[in-house]
Amino acid sequence: MTVAPETSTVKRALTAHAAIGLLAGALLYLVCLSGSLLVFYEEWQRVETPAAPQMTAISPEAVQRGMEAMLAREAGKTPTTHFYVDMPLEELPTTRVITDTESFNLDSEGRLTGTEDIEWSNFLYALHYTLNITAANGLLGITLVGILGMLMLALAITGVVAHPKIFRDAFRLRTRHTGGVAMADWHNRLSVWTLPFGIALSLTGAVIGLSSISAYAAAAVFYKGDVEALYATIFGEEGEPNEAKAPLPDVVTPLRYMAANYPDVRVTYVTVHEPGTAGQQIQIVAEHPRRLIFGEYYMFDAKGNFTGTAGLSDGELGSQAAASNYSLHFGNYGGLTVKIIYALLGLALTAVVATGSYIWLGKRRRRGIVEPRLHAAWSAVVWGSPLMLALTLIARFTIGHQAPFAAIFWIGLAVLIVAALMAPSRMPRALRLQPAA
Repeated sequence: MTVAPETSTVKRALTAHAAIGLLAGALLYLVCLSGSLLVFYEEWQRVETPAAPQMTAISPEAVQRGMEAMLAREAGKTPTTHFYVDMPLEELPTTRVITDTESFNLDSEGRLTGTEDIEWSNFLYALHYTLNITAANGLLGITLVGILGMLMLALAITGVVAHPKIFRDAFRLRTRHTGGVAMADWHNRLSVWTLPFGIALSLTGAVIGLSSISAYAAAAVFYKGDVEALYATIFGEEGEPNEAKAPLPDVVTPLRYMAANYPDVRVTYVTVHEPGTAGQQIQIVAEHPRRLIFGEYYMFDAKGNFTGTAGLSDGELGSQAAASNYSLHFGNYGGLTVKIIYALLGLALTAVVATGSYIWLGKRRRRGIVEPRLHAAWSAVVWGSPLMLALTLIARFTIGHQAPFAAIFWIGLAVLIVAALMAPSRMPRALRLQPAA
């Protein structure tokens, strides 16, 4: 006896299947859109903190004073395990001192001048990096984004295979054609024009996104579950912890050592591990010109004596490749010109994702599966996402840096999607793009 589901059940299942597909497309669309804006991460920070002291360089002595002032401020609190100095750069000419719990700007003399209020920039960063999912310290979110990177890579490859004439028709663009042909042409042309960029971006995004869960798996097999030991083989080892109290370290000597012995590199970060303890050590990150690596780690003891590098610039090829993923993905290796190119290509990929789902809905309609609610919901995602991002930016400069940006964005977008599902015919006509026929 054969038990077949009722026709209505099948239709509901197909609709649910389509909705799940659109959900994956919506998340991919958000990752592409936020990434296009995140290219200008440093510039957004400058917009948020126009009153922060500006400088192109800061003396080692001022850095030392800033460290001492910041850690003195935290006396009596839970000791910070890491202390950071974000050094001034051409694209972000401010100096910041950061602990596990707070961040302050420094002036050129090393005085604390106020908190670093860049919550909107950090919201945008978290939206792209983890979709604002904070569960398990962000591991769930970043893994999901890594899976989306793999999906994007698969879409790029299968799209080329499924359209054997896609390169021959690379400049065939029927913009005035009706019936959805123009949208399909835009989708295919943008896919071809951005193909190398899309493959590089999705591959590096997948590697970055899945690196954490891959590290846990590899550590379980090869390092008895010690993730830090695994990372040490790539990024260098931290010193043995010793919680006995000790005077704060000397950061002046390491900074002078870098200027004297590595004058061609650009110091970006100073990190003090376990400050104020006998096990503290200093780590300096410096960018290398004409290299994709995000930087090299230079290690110093608490007295400022140089102890070696991590080998990201001249070590194993695997370490150099791992250190190059970030710059290649975020486009921060060639100044403002490269950033603009990345942003434009990123917006093109965003358009490819948006039009791809419209084309998919059109194919379903030709098979007799008409789904106005899903179509309206997709339009709400496509047009509502940038609208909600704009709303969060407005909130930043009206409410302030303490505004709940993630809540504004996700709740606002959810309301738009629900409204579209409940009353698809009431969506503004300009936003109701028709699927490709």
